Amino acid sequence: MHKPADVVLGGLFQVHHKTDFPKWTYTSRPQPNRCKSFDILGFRFAMTMAFAIDEINKNTSILPNVTVGYSLFDNCATLIVGFSAALSLTNGQDEQFLLQNNCLGSPPVLGIVGDASSTSSVAIADVLGLYKMPMVSHFATCSCLTDRQRFPSFFRTIPSDTFQVHAMINILKHFGWTWAGLLVSDDDYGIHVAHSFQSDLTHSGGGCLAYLEVLPWENDPPEIARIVNVIKTSTARVVMAFAHEFFMMHLMEEVARQNVTGRQWIASEAWSTAAGLQTSRFMPYLSGTLGIAIRRGEMPGLREFLLQIRPDQNHNVNYGHSMVKQFWEYTFQCNFDLKNVADSGMPHCTGEEEIENVETVFLDISNLRAEYNIYKAVYALAHALNDMLQCEPGRGPFSGNSCATLETIEPWQLLHYLEKVNFTTSFGDQVSFDENGEALPIYDIVNWLWLPDRKTIVQNVGVVKSLDSNGENLTFDENIIFWNFESNKSPQSVCSNSCLPGTHMTIKKGEPVCCFDCVPCSEGTISSQTDSMECTSCPQDFWSSSQRDHCVPKKSEFLSYHEPLGICLTAASLLGTFMCAVILGIFTYHRYTPIVRVNNSELSFLLLVSLKLCFLCALLFVGHPNLWTCKLRHAAFGISFVLSVSCILVKTMVVLAVFKASKPGSGAILKWFGTVQQRATVIVLTSIQAAICTVWLIFASPVPHKNTQYHKNKIVYECVVGSTIGFSLLLGYIGSLAIISFLLAFLARNLPDSFNEAKLITFSMVIFCAVWAAFVPAYVNSPGKYADAVEVFAILASSFGLLVALFGPKCYIILFRPEKNTKKGIMGR
Repeated sequence: MHKPADVVLGGLFQVHHKTDFPKWTYTSRPQPNRCKSFDILGFRFAMTMAFAIDEINKNTSILPNVTVGYSLFDNCATLIVGFSAALSLTNGQDEQFLLQNNCLGSPPVLGIVGDASSTSSVAIADVLGLYKMPMVSHFATCSCLTDRQRFPSFFRTIPSDTFQVHAMINILKHFGWTWAGLLVSDDDYGIHVAHSFQSDLTHSGGGCLAYLEVLPWENDPPEIARIVNVIKTSTARVVMAFAHEFFMMHLMEEVARQNVTGRQWIASEAWSTAAGLQTSRFMPYLSGTLGIAIRRGEMPGLREFLLQIRPDQNHNVNYGHSMVKQFWEYTFQCNFDLKNVADSGMPHCTGEEEIENVETVFLDISNLRAEYNIYKAVYALAHALNDMLQCEPGRGPFSGNSCATLETIEPWQLLHYLEKVNFTTSFGDQVSFDENGEALPIYDIVNWLWLPDRKTIVQNVGVVKSLDSNGENLTFDENIIFWNFESNKSPQSVCSNSCLPGTHMTIKKGEPVCCFDCVPCSEGTISSQTDSMECTSCPQDFWSSSQRDHCVPKKSEFLSYHEPLGICLTAASLLGTFMCAVILGIFTYHRYTPIVRVNNSELSFLLLVSLKLCFLCALLFVGHPNLWTCKLRHAAFGISFVLSVSCILVKTMVVLAVFKASKPGSGAILKWFGTVQQRATVIVLTSIQAAICTVWLIFASPVPHKNTQYHKNKIVYECVVGSTIGFSLLLGYIGSLAIISFLLAFLARNLPDSFNEAKLITFSMVIFCAVWAAFVPAYVNSPGKYADAVEVFAILASSFGLLVALFGPKCYIILFRPEKNTKKGIMGR
């Protein structure tokens, strides 16, 4: 189709699906190629370009006083036909060129709209780029066409596959589909998508491909059957397909044959609105399909323009049957050639038939997508031409600040202005091109809804567009999405279910990263998020919860007043203190009786006080350790016990001295064991222990410590001794005095007396030494609070042993055998 004018724009559209190539005999002139299978939508694409040019010619605000024509060619869905048509548009198709006398004149066309195929666009743009002929495609999406060095004059009003791939990945992320299959066509469009998708998907962390299959160019039933079987057996429930409609037709035939249901299809823009797939045979499988679709637009007046088309319009028919006549014959199933009427059995076309009376998709302008891109492409060329013709002489962008004129215009000059074009369509969309010839990326997201009356609605459910920060903005209206599943909800498509908090992912060997096992976090580590790659350790004073999903403060452990063990030890300590107080009261009340006065009653009272201190110092080991209790517990324990043992030692020495003095000539020995000497001995012996404790506390004082070594999930609060030497000296000194007391008492055990206190001291020292001999290994092998409990038990046991052994018999005599509490009863023999 051609329309002459001041300037002419070319167009390449697929008006037929197939091409018949005649056999070359090389003995006669070859017959021209013959196109078959009329494509009514492709014809509407061509008519959309004619409509846009007609609208421009009627608009006085753009290209005033300049008429724009068109020269539209059919590429017959074949590369060689489309390439030949592009060369014809560029060079002209007349056998003889008639130049004006001044050798001036515009070329056949200034720019070309098309081609729709990426493969054809690559071949055509390769050649047109050499001549800087502007080419604006409305449907070629291959990312390879962004190469500005190779395709300097290529532009497009549809986003590239790079953006479409990003949009598809965002859809996968939005619905949590991490395990999906990918089908691509065996052409430039599909192959480049496959490479781009694999790299971008891995980089974005959006998921993994369960399989990647290439759909064969020709109908290859065994290969297609194999691919469908892969889809059927795969655990991936989401299938993405980047392919043109005719690839999908063969595929869906096999899908229907094998009855592959339960799959969520995601369509690329090449077939997301394809009416040929929206049939009752395919919709049971394709219903609910989500697709990336070209931005839908509105073009007021297009329907009226289409209704005005008639085969008797001034269309050039020198190059075979005109497009309009073929459209007319296809639509009304008639024939213009009277010779063929009888043979075909079809009625004769009059040209007066009414298109409006025929049910045809040609007039369905409710879903203008590729047409809107054609509309924008034509207007982009027109605006560039308008900007060029408004150039002021002397201020132009070309050599010598010159401007292009209508008589001398060249395609490369128009290319300069096309790169800078910027306008807004009547639908409100801004059109401009970046440095790679790309328009502002924006896609509609559509959903296929199959109605009970077996009609299909392709409804918009979202938009994805590019942001200035090189990101994508995805918006969905999920309430209106139809899902072709029993639950009518988004399906789940994962290789492995998400790892819940408290677990972490472990990749399965030899499988994609989306296939993993969920391993529980170890003790002391947590994962608070879903699908954590690793577990993190809790801070020092925290431990993992039972679910391993958050940290909780560690349980604290110390010998507490609130636990049974602490209560028992505290009660025993208070009981011992009370017993000391009672015995002290009894002795005070009977202080003038012989049994109290015997062997220095002052030492007995001092011993009771010291034992009372021993019982009370045990309380310092119970409760939360702090700096002062840690400092005082061992010092109070050491000094109290030394005071007790010193009193016992002095009493033992006095017993021995008395009996030694009873021998003839030994009376002088008693002068060394008078009351003053006894007091001084006790004070000196106790002062030595006090000095040891003082030095220990000054240079290496015990301090509270949070021990996390005994139990990982507990903090054991304890007092570290600070200096092992100091603690050893303290215990060693007590032990030394106790051993000396035991030895002396043992020597005096058989001395004649009816009440020999040496026997009681010997028995008490045996108990004392036995308790503390058992204490050392038990203390060393008891962790945490049990070490304190062992020490308290040793203190209480030895204190009770001394108290009962030394004062039990005396209290028994005082309370129950008062007749023996006399001098005669004490002296015996």
